[in-house]
Amino acid sequence: MEHSNSVTATDDSWNGGGDQPLRASYGKMMMWFFIVSDALTFSAFIAAYGFSRYKFIETWPIADEVFTHVPFFHGNYPMYYVAFMTFVLIMSSVTMVLAVDAGHKMKQSKVVFYMFLTIIGGLIFVGSQAWEWATFIRGDYGALETKGGRILQFVDASSGERMAIGSFAADIPTERANHTRQSGIWYTEGESLPSFSLAEVKAGFEANDNILIRTEQINEEGEKTILSREESLGRFTQAVRVVEGANLIRNEYGSRLFADFFFFITGFHGFHVFSGVVINIIIFFNVLMGTYEKRGHYEMVEKVGLYWHFVDLVWVFVFTFFYLV
Repeated sequence: MEHSNSVTATDDSWNGGGDQPLRASYGKMMMWFFIVSDALTFSAFIAAYGFSRYKFIETWPIADEVFTHVPFFHGNYPMYYVAFMTFVLIMSSVTMVLAVDAGHKMKQSKVVFYMFLTIIGGLIFVGSQAWEWATFIRGDYGALETKGGRILQFVDASSGERMAIGSFAADIPTERANHTRQSGIWYTEGESLPSFSLAEVKAGFEANDNILIRTEQINEEGEKTILSREESLGRFTQAVRVVEGANLIRNEYGSRLFADFFFFITGFHGFHVFSGVVINIIIFFNVLMGTYEKRGHYEMVEKVGLYWHFVDLVWVFVFTFFYLV
């Protein structure tokens, strides 16, 4: 006796099972599974960043004062280049949409053109992120670190603008040894020396009354606290080293966690973008060779497009929570 509610093998309804549930191919379903799992990973990273920032909100670096560089231009351009990077990545997502649409219409030449633009956009973003990392690591101004790990920065007393250590540090020859192979004093281990010693920075600071120290502490106006001249001189007794740039151990911009999260989150996303560019290049050459024309469909372009849109969407969240909020 047959059951009246049984589902035949030819049932094509969305809940009928078979090899295409939800009318999606196996490849698309697997891509969606990957995207969901990866989205949970990024969500955990961003949530951890949010909790850490909330806990250390009073000493967290201000993004507008950290990301102020633009290639080939000198000056203070807060967030300009990061905004440019974001615009390029979003536009590459638009060109990917156009490539997928051209694939649905079986227009090979247009798929090639829009895929090429997508690859160029991805390469610009990855290159820009590499430049941003290099600038962040190198630093611009330098700072002092106290015994408790706090960062002391220097500002001009009249304008309140940051001052680079190199602009006022004194030159004390006896403070330095020439660590070269020729002089016989060189090492294979240990930390590299900063450009200026603590004594040189202190001597230059004491000789210039127009320099003040700015602490990590954010005041009621949402700005870093600037100490008086007397307080600034007193803080030098707590300083133990000169810090230049940022790494996983020290950070001239402020909290060490800020640098840790910056390298980890933006690096993890950058790896995704780089992987997407490599995959796009492979698909691009397959399109050129007519692989998908022979198959009669461009589903592979659509699957790669799903990944690219995900990478784009993740950056929107990273950009919002890391740079803007």
